[in-house]
Amino acid sequence: MKIACTNLMLPGNSLTEQASQLYKWGYDGIAIFVNYSEWSEELHQEILALQERTGIIPCEFAFGDEIYGRLMDDNMELRKKSREMYKLAAEISGEIGAVTELEFAYGPQNPLPLFHPYQKMTEAEELEFLEMYKEVAQPLRGTKGRMLLEGINRYESPYLNSIKDCKDVIDKLNIDNSGVLADFFHMSIEETDMVESIKYAGDSIQHVHLGDNNRLLPGYGAIDWKACFNALKEVGYNGFLNLECSTCGDPSKTLPETAEFLKKMLK
Repeated sequence: MKIACTNLMLPGNSLTEQASQLYKWGYDGIAIFVNYSEWSEELHQEILALQERTGIIPCEFAFGDEIYGRLMDDNMELRKKSREMYKLAAEISGEIGAVTELEFAYGPQNPLPLFHPYQKMTEAEELEFLEMYKEVAQPLRGTKGRMLLEGINRYESPYLNSIKDCKDVIDKLNIDNSGVLADFFHMSIEETDMVESIKYAGDSIQHVHLGDNNRLLPGYGAIDWKACFNALKEVGYNGFLNLECSTCGDPSKTLPETAEFLKKMLK
């Protein structure tokens, strides 16, 4: 397995500068999250040349915006704009052979689902979701990129909270360029047994987000990382482990330390 870090956690004035730092700190990849309104051809070209310039692989790409997570919104105009944004992210991911992600919804639930965890979509909702998934993943056909379904905790999404539920949906989808994104912060809330859930999701897992149960760096919380990484090895996972969490202070100190921590856990 290879280790990566999200650009939003890094100091630096450009992706090239950030990736160069990661290389020095012992990382293999970078996940790139870009504000949709700030997207430009200049940034596009920088991403395309990033691995050659720095030795760091752009392993994940996604846009962030107020229309993120609105793929199934009741407002049809908002839904349309959101889907166009995800399709562009898919197109870029296909160019660089990276993953991008989607979810049923993303954002604070109102009212909070304090008493209704693990809600299931109706048959109609599930059918509509599967059709949407096929639509936004279409630009990835014929590429090495993937559009992955991320399990999001119950406080931020009404459905598909567990990676076990995500795996079941992926099986029904039955298209190339799909899979499950296992985010350990969300998993720490939703999975009854994280190791068992990893084994259940199996080779559907195509990318991993790292954050401890308190959304701090791995090792700053209560997750049993050794057991979870062993489970990933058992199911044959050989992709990226990408940090998506707090840097817990000065990243020039904590990120090199975390690289060493992860490498020890992976032995």
